[in-house]
Amino acid sequence: MKIAILPGDGIGPEIVEQAVNVLNALDEKFELESAPVGGAGYVAHGHPLPDGTLKLAQEADAILFGAVGDWKYDTLERALRPEQAILGLRKNLGLFANLRPAILYPELAGASTLKPEVVSGLDILIIRELTGDIYFGQPRGVRIAPDGAFKGEREGFDTMRYAESEIRRIAHVAFQAAQKRDKRLTSVDKANVLETFQFWKDIVTDVHREYPDVALDHMYVDNAAMQLVRAPKKFDVIVTGNMFGDILSDAAAMLTGSIGMLPSASLDANNKGLYEPSHGSAPDIAGKGIANPLATILSVAMMLRFSLNKAEQADRVERAVKKVLAQGLRTADIYEAGTTKIGTKEMGDAVVKALA
Repeated sequence: MKIAILPGDGIGPEIVEQAVNVLNALDEKFELESAPVGGAGYVAHGHPLPDGTLKLAQEADAILFGAVGDWKYDTLERALRPEQAILGLRKNLGLFANLRPAILYPELAGASTLKPEVVSGLDILIIRELTGDIYFGQPRGVRIAPDGAFKGEREGFDTMRYAESEIRRIAHVAFQAAQKRDKRLTSVDKANVLETFQFWKDIVTDVHREYPDVALDHMYVDNAAMQLVRAPKKFDVIVTGNMFGDILSDAAAMLTGSIGMLPSASLDANNKGLYEPSHGSAPDIAGKGIANPLATILSVAMMLRFSLNKAEQADRVERAVKKVLAQGLRTADIYEAGTTKIGTKEMGDAVVKALA
């Protein structure tokens, strides 16, 4: 099994190094090959997604991705900025389904900004459509407004659009995920304002007929954002579009105490996936050895489960993370009084030790 290792920028190389150490501790025969991506790709080859990196990702059975982005690249034209690498990988690999679990480990109940009684026992799965919506819709750009109240002025514009097949395939992923959990699915939209999301709601409702064992409800995105911080445990599985999913999944991340605890998987139709922590590149702490590698290590567990068909090994990794937390070991983002603060490498080493 070939795994493409794409560390990226900022804290990416530090956290990916620890995740690779966990992979190597599993006594499996993985072929690991690294390549530059994001700002590192631009520096090495003049593009955030070099041809060689894309080729490696296409040939691999799974991709382990760190993070991309740094303020020093903000002056580049948009097509050359580090973030274009992840968009390019999603598009070229057909990674249309993003799975982000938001799980609050009992040991971290005090690290959440919400009251423990509100978040204790939290276990949500957010499924975000990745390759459509306003992020990819055409036309887009900057022009002189041809009409409207500000006709003749410069305006920026993007296009929100979804094809029926795009909605159907992500809906099937969501319903099937719900069948394996508590059989409850919330579809998040803005059907009261946007035609695109009235269409989304209609298609999800139609797909629901194939899954009568799953309870489906629809919720406007503004209400969903409020309920995530008011009563998050009312959710089981959430499915939504690209932009809404981007926002809601980051909001859910903080319910767990730290975005440094949240893994993610981006899958194609055959469960080949790109696995990455939900956080960014955090250039302000890069090189300091204080980043939390647990989201990346938990992303490895998702990779083992979904793309490599190694469910037992995935369970081992998740148990090891729980054991380390139970031992009171914490990186700075989840530290609280009475626990032991350690760095990136020390946390990775602790997980490897716990695997034994």
